[in-house]
Amino acid sequence: MKKLSSIFLLSMLFTSLLSAQEANNLTIDKLVICTSIEERQPVGADSTFSKDVGKLYCFSKILGAEKQCSISQVWYYKDEQMANIKLNVKAKTWRTWSSKKIVSFATGQWRVDIVSEKGDVLASKKFTIE
Repeated sequence: MKKLSSIFLLSMLFTSLLSAQEANNLTIDKLVICTSIEERQPVGADSTFSKDVGKLYCFSKILGAEKQCSISQVWYYKDEQMANIKLNVKAKTWRTWSSKKIVSFATGQWRVDIVSEKGDVLASKKFTIE
């Protein structure tokens, strides 16, 4: 009886680990930097923006979540982390976004990394502030 109980517990643990992996088997279908979001869609997507843009959005469309999980959108300016925004993913196909105020003196190279719960970079998007 004890062996059967141990086997059952190991089986449940293995199934649980597989389910957790599935929940994090995400792919990024779309990743854009844009000037606004309207009706859950990116507007003004580009890779170069004026220094007086004021605020930018990182929009991502995520596929493959079997269970609710999260991603982080990590904003970098010249390879220095400026923001780390955790966002929930609640369905197999999910759109989400974060925003960042852009100060006029922060010109040059920027990027946003999409990072899984495990810390893997799923996608990255570079853009420039002129």
